Amino acid sequence: MTLVIDADAMTAPDRITRVVDALAEAFADLAAGRTRSPARTIVEHGARQLLVGPAVWERRGVGSVKITTLTPDNPARGLPLIHGVVVLTDLDTGRITAILDGAELTAVRTGAVAALATRLCAPEDADDLALVGAGVQARALVRAVSAVRPIRAVRVFSRGRERVEGFAAWVRAEFGHAVTVCDTAKAAVVGASIVCTATSTDDAVPLVAADWITPGTHVNVIGGTTEEAIEVDPALLADADVLVEERAAALEDAGEVRAAVAAGWIGPDDLRELGSPPPATGRTSVFRSVGMAIEDTAAAVALYEAVVG
Repeated sequence: MTLVIDADAMTAPDRITRVVDALAEAFADLAAGRTRSPARTIVEHGARQLLVGPAVWERRGVGSVKITTLTPDNPARGLPLIHGVVVLTDLDTGRITAILDGAELTAVRTGAVAALATRLCAPEDADDLALVGAGVQARALVRAVSAVRPIRAVRVFSRGRERVEGFAAWVRAEFGHAVTVCDTAKAAVVGASIVCTATSTDDAVPLVAADWITPGTHVNVIGGTTEEAIEVDPALLADADVLVEERAAALEDAGEVRAAVAAGWIGPDDLRELGSPPPATGRTSVFRSVGMAIEDTAAAVALYEAVVG
């Protein structure tokens, strides 16, 4: 029988940790050439997108197909930016084993891949988190980063005071973290040991300046809706360890990486893939995520195994 896994079944701390661990395995396989992650098919209609992403993960004997829609106008309508579904299959029998809520899985695995980068780069005692953005993905980031580091304090900036106050109240109730709502992105990120940006910008103008980031900070950049979108000043990458999911994918889809390469601040060989040995600690580090189909496969099988026990 096909199992249906809804959003409520995906967000327990122990399940987030299982997803982070599964992603670590999947990226190790990707870096070693033991698996691959085909490019997504994207059909654009105006500013809206229909995305289809298939992948198989041989180590776990599973494959998945994710179908999602991205509708930039939806937040103004009071609707989620992303809708979708993920179908998990058994490679041996071809049986469909699970159907998962695609929007929640996207949020969970994106938060979890940022948590994996945080686990690899941020000091073990890093306890203060800065967020630029207060939407669904920001909530997933708080869950995931709190699962790998002892977060005690959160600073957040986002346009729309009512939404950010609601986000702050949720963080306090859910985790007991001290939360400060900031009036500017600069006030949120200066001095933080972990910074995460999660916005729906499509602009090439940075939201976070390079000199706002304290040396030694770990930065997760996961937002933006196009390959030209930039959340963090690309100049930051010049003096940082730069992590990506896969070099080729980042060079094609990551706005900050593309801009930094074009400016000559970094070269393709400076990009460190998540499945490679981790960078030395103590340096500023930037993880720029673009999202890959293998992440959905890894997250889906980790959640499926958690539910069935």
